[in-house]
Amino acid sequence: MRIAVLTEADPAEPRVASVPETVKKFVGLGGEVVVQSGAGATAGVPDSEYEAAGAKIASSAEEALSGADLVLKVRRPNAEELGKIGKGATVVAIMDPYGHEDELKAMAEAGVNAFSMELMPRITRAQVMDVLSSQANLAGYRAVIDGAAEYGRSLPMMMTAAGTVPAARIFIMGVGVAGLQAIATARRLGAVVTATDVRPATKEQVESLGAKFVAVEDEEFKSAETSGGYAKEMSAEYQKKQAELVKGHIAKQDIVITTALIPGRPAPKLVSEEMVTSMKPGSVLVDLAVERGGNVAGAKAGEIVTTDKGVKIVGHTNVPGRLAATASALYARNLYAFVETLIDKEAKALAIKWDDELVKATNLTRDGQVVHPNFQPKA
Repeated sequence: MRIAVLTEADPAEPRVASVPETVKKFVGLGGEVVVQSGAGATAGVPDSEYEAAGAKIASSAEEALSGADLVLKVRRPNAEELGKIGKGATVVAIMDPYGHEDELKAMAEAGVNAFSMELMPRITRAQVMDVLSSQANLAGYRAVIDGAAEYGRSLPMMMTAAGTVPAARIFIMGVGVAGLQAIATARRLGAVVTATDVRPATKEQVESLGAKFVAVEDEEFKSAETSGGYAKEMSAEYQKKQAELVKGHIAKQDIVITTALIPGRPAPKLVSEEMVTSMKPGSVLVDLAVERGGNVAGAKAGEIVTTDKGVKIVGHTNVPGRLAATASALYARNLYAFVETLIDKEAKALAIKWDDELVKATNLTRDGQVVHPNFQPKA
């Protein structure tokens, strides 16, 4: 069982799919792990540490992929990489499948068995494999750090001989994993924190972290959560009422962090141009959904935009990658926990149980076809 770990082809991706800790575990399962030279460099892992863990170092992607049964990546393989992966090989990565039907078709035609880590079901057994949670947790933390860096003022209240410095007011919009970590981080740094979400279960979570909950709590609000724990898309009427409530609140905030994403859909617009204009000069908005179109009017992917009024809109992409070493370590553990279920420990070989609920939920392509029901070609 040959396992290939590649250097990410996208120069904007500093994470790596395996770290020495997981390499050692794969070797213990009987795997021959081949790591492309430099794969961990941007995540702070030199080739020598992989070698010490039992991996072989390949000078190129082609060498690493030669004869590989299993390919581990952070991002979906591009066309050039697909051409080097052997037919029948299994590829596990964050595939970003929504809206990329052509790329899924290309993987199917290449004959690879592709698994998408972000489609992992949210069940107890799969918690340790939940890549969305591990990476969003870091994104929420980093969003507060980035917001504080751009804000240019202190976050906690300070009582000094020269006078009192008031605490910064931080508003978190969207209380999933990223939002909860943002609340916790902002509170630790001494800010006055408020938060909003359309899911009623989040109110108690917000208040347990010492923040104040802000939302229109009507009948629609009480049923605004899917069975999988995600937010439902709200009606136009509810969105209007919530926008009115938020509009007055945002004008008083120093930092606003938006985290709202609905799987498979563009990011919902939460902060209008009018709301941005209402904020004080020097205030900051951090949009964690900018890669899906953004929650904030005027946000631009990969840029920090400063409005005419001096409000900054931070649109960093791949925010977990801004903490590449930690993000890689957590992602590698998620990946190992899932891949371990695909390996026959007696035979020391891949033995995918195609009827396993985790496999069925994450398998995109198999035997030359796109097999996942959510991504079947439209008639």
